[in-house]
Amino acid sequence: MVLVEEFLEILERPTIGAVFVEIMVFLGPVWIAFLVGITVGWIWKPKWAAWNCKFDFSVPSSPSDSVPSTSKPLGFHSSEAPTPSFASYADAGSEIEQFDTGPSRLNTLPISDEDLDHLWHLVERKDGGPTWKHMMDHSTPNMSYQAWQRHPETGPPQYCSRTVYEDATPELLRDFFWDDEFRVKWDDMLVHAETIEECPTTGMMVVHWVRKFPFFCSDREYIFARRIWESGRSYYCVTKGVPCPTIPRKDKPRRVDLYYSSWFIQAVESREGNGQLTACEVLLFHHEDMGIPWEIAKFGVRQGMWGTVRKIERGLRSYQKSRASNTKISHCALMAQVNTKIDPEYLKSTDGNEESSGTDIEILPAKREGSINIPKLLIIGGALVVACTLDQGIIPKTFLFNVAKRFGNIGKKASPRP
Repeated sequence: MVLVEEFLEILERPTIGAVFVEIMVFLGPVWIAFLVGITVGWIWKPKWAAWNCKFDFSVPSSPSDSVPSTSKPLGFHSSEAPTPSFASYADAGSEIEQFDTGPSRLNTLPISDEDLDHLWHLVERKDGGPTWKHMMDHSTPNMSYQAWQRHPETGPPQYCSRTVYEDATPELLRDFFWDDEFRVKWDDMLVHAETIEECPTTGMMVVHWVRKFPFFCSDREYIFARRIWESGRSYYCVTKGVPCPTIPRKDKPRRVDLYYSSWFIQAVESREGNGQLTACEVLLFHHEDMGIPWEIAKFGVRQGMWGTVRKIERGLRSYQKSRASNTKISHCALMAQVNTKIDPEYLKSTDGNEESSGTDIEILPAKREGSINIPKLLIIGGALVVACTLDQGIIPKTFLFNVAKRFGNIGKKASPRP
């Protein structure tokens, strides 16, 4: 009962901060043991514990659509209107290298017009999926960033973001996202990038990536196809995982089969409000199954997302300087300039025919000044860890759950709802 009395004395501290510090010190050794156990478990885990999820890849997998966008609806609806005429072209002209000596030609196109239609639904918030919940809102002098997430009934969490880069063009962003040769210079997680196949007519590419993960996880392998459509100076860039029998599957790096990451890029007015379209908006839709429990993956994404966005922005500015110095354009960037052109008038002519249900966006109330928000999940989770670790030990489980409940009530009083 000595430990019980000491624990109750901690809860009688005058401030919530003092209680939190004391409780962390009290449970410190247990938390350390818990983290060590997780680390060891991920490094050495039996085959029966492997995370195994199967999905149907017969239809294009993609995060749901709705994104807060200031752009007007484009009105593309392939099922109710005549089939548009698509024209493939290459801006790079004779600069594009001969494909016979590089990656093999694509015999079939793994990304079709249906994928364009799907991305359009995401951009226009007409997929009828779950509500997008706000995650974060940050900005720098040259960039603004917003992010949302949602949880479909099946499959991993889905993310969408809106980034506006000042003093950037859609063409620069288009080439930047496609340029794997330059990406390895600023993305320290990308350890291998190789083009497997490509189509000189549509610009479609099949790419092999290996990305470095934290020490407690094995690296991840991605094989995906990507393709670009142009409507005026707006670009629909589709990227999704595809099967590749020519590259055998290995235990390490672990292959990610379910992967979707697509952008909509367009010029927008600068935050300076001068009426000039000198900024560039990028709407990103992303989800993947990395073979990690989704709750842990969500936590990692939330903690690392803003840092990743800032790293991308630094890479973009470096790329911008490189292009301004007339550095030779890489083959990947040249392939980004080979895309499928869509007549903007066709898209405008079908405006208003879409009947798909819209997707809501959650609007969060403003936080009260001076409020203290203590996550109950951390408190109750700590009690669960201790209860499971010290099973039938000197601290009864019922006592720990009661303490967690009491501590959660303290946090509730410290941060009342408006």
